[in-house]
Amino acid sequence: MIHLTKIFHFEAAHALMGYDGRCRNIHGHSYEMRVTIKGMPIIDPSSPKNGMVMDFGDLKKIVNEEIVDHYDHAFIINDQMPKDFIEEVKRHYERIIVLPYQPTTELMLLDFSKKIKKRLPENVSLVKIFLKETEGSYAELIEEE
Repeated sequence: MIHLTKIFHFEAAHALMGYDGRCRNIHGHSYEMRVTIKGMPIIDPSSPKNGMVMDFGDLKKIVNEEIVDHYDHAFIINDQMPKDFIEEVKRHYERIIVLPYQPTTELMLLDFSKKIKKRLPENVSLVKIFLKETEGSYAELIEEE
C-alpha cells in the first residue's frame, strides 16, 4: 500500500462554550492540516492517472471544497451558544460556521474525516488526518485504529 499526504493551511477563530479555561474566549488559530490517504497505484497505460494512487490535485480539490474553502477566515461556534449572540455575530460578519458540536480540534477531525471519506475514489482510503492548532498542539485521527 502506498500512502500519500497533502498539507493544507487555513486561519479560523472559535470559542469553546462552557470551557473552564482561556479558550472559552474568542481566539484564532493558524491551522495546519495533513490528510493522508492510501491505495495502490493505477496500472493502466490508457489512464491519465496511470502510476498514481490519486492525483494530488484531486485530493486538494476535495479537501478545499469540503473544508478549507468554508473554514478559512471563519468564526466557528457551537449551535448551543445563545441565539441572540449567534444572530448578532451573523449581522456583522459573513463567515460564521455554526456547528452542532463544540468546535474542538478533536470533534472537527471527526467531522472532516466524514466529509473527506465520502468523496474519495473507491480504490482509495483515508488513513489519517492531522490538525495542528498551535506550534505545540495538534490532534490526529487515525482511521485504522
